[in-house]
Amino acid sequence: MPRALDLTAVTPYADHLGDGLVQLSFTLPVPYGLAARRAAQEWAAKMGFEHPEVVHYQELTDGYTYFVMFAESKQTVDYESLSHEGFDIEYMGEDEIETFAAEHIGRPVVVVGAATGTDTHSVGIDAMLNLKGFHGHHGLEGYKSFETHNLGSQVPNSVLVARAIDLHADAILVSQTVTQQNLHIANLTELVEMVEAEGRRKQLILTCGGPRVSNELAKELGFDAGFSKGTYPHHVASFIVRELAARIASSRDGVATTA
Repeated sequence: MPRALDLTAVTPYADHLGDGLVQLSFTLPVPYGLAARRAAQEWAAKMGFEHPEVVHYQELTDGYTYFVMFAESKQTVDYESLSHEGFDIEYMGEDEIETFAAEHIGRPVVVVGAATGTDTHSVGIDAMLNLKGFHGHHGLEGYKSFETHNLGSQVPNSVLVARAIDLHADAILVSQTVTQQNLHIANLTELVEMVEAEGRRKQLILTCGGPRVSNELAKELGFDAGFSKGTYPHHVASFIVRELAARIASSRDGVATTA
């Protein structure tokens, strides 16, 4: 009989449920040898892992050693509480998004996007906005319900905000693919401040994405949503049409209440 799963105390699984086994890979700036192997085991033990075992290690270059290790962790997480905090979003498919937008918005949703600041990588914003998209998923340009404007890479926040205002945009999508010294945080914060200074925060849906962006970080910085690795265009589109529809409905209710 299968063992009951306790979602309030979830731990990693490998050979059997609840064994806590994990696989780690990392590099230490030490010369290859038995001392390096011992150093890796001691580091894992100090991190709280039990029974750390190095199953592979090799010299990357002079003075650097790469390790693959198995170990056990007794730490647990309360998945059940997390699943009730808005992390589980029900994403719609492409056809569902088109139908939803037609019924609840009734016009093209205008989205302006760019890789901002010093970010030269446009692959993320292109994947979300351009027709080709990626991995068999159309970008927002391929949706009848969206009007998209991809400004490319290395776009100053001031230019992005000005363009969004000129186009009467509904949403701004910012991509931050590669950053150093947490420059993405300063850049994203600046964008929110500029939108607020223009008095457009209530009118614009602000979203951002990138490998170092999470939904929690995005909201902390003042955005409406953040998207990280594993995001497809329909994930972004689902959020934008639902958020815009909710704002339109709220605006209508407000007008009706004050009439």
